[in-house]
Amino acid sequence: MSPQVSTRALRAELRDIYEDYALCLDEDRLEEWPDYFIEDCHYRVLSRENYDQGLPIGLIYCMNKNMLRDRITALRETTVSEPRSLRHFVSCVSVRGHENDKITAQANFAILESLSDRDPIVNMVGRYIDTWKRTADGWKLAVRDCVCDNYRIRTSLLVPV
Repeated sequence: MSPQVSTRALRAELRDIYEDYALCLDEDRLEEWPDYFIEDCHYRVLSRENYDQGLPIGLIYCMNKNMLRDRITALRETTVSEPRSLRHFVSCVSVRGHENDKITAQANFAILESLSDRDPIVNMVGRYIDTWKRTADGWKLAVRDCVCDNYRIRTSLLVPV
């Protein structure tokens, strides 16, 4: 198989996973969200400025899958917020590198938020910068940096990006 075909096949496979990930969040199946990650994953939501300058500080920083689970537990059991619907849109999936059981990839995202008494708004736009690892259960995220282009982050950054 040629490298071009291989990259296209990987891109198509990743595109399906990115869309499944977005659907999981949009359908409020948050308990399933950590299943997209390996145990010793890293997950950050950070500004483009911090990312571009190599600054590690993020708005959200989880250093393993247990921290992801804790985030969901906190959302379900302690967070009080106005009911809302989110829609995640993912585009421009690209494979940046591929080596054996590891892929580096990037995709754009946009998240729209709807509250019952208001028009929908753009909650966040940016890009996922990811490292995927092949496991016995398929491709899982080892590293996900959600790099936000927003200058201001809305206070409703509750649900995973």
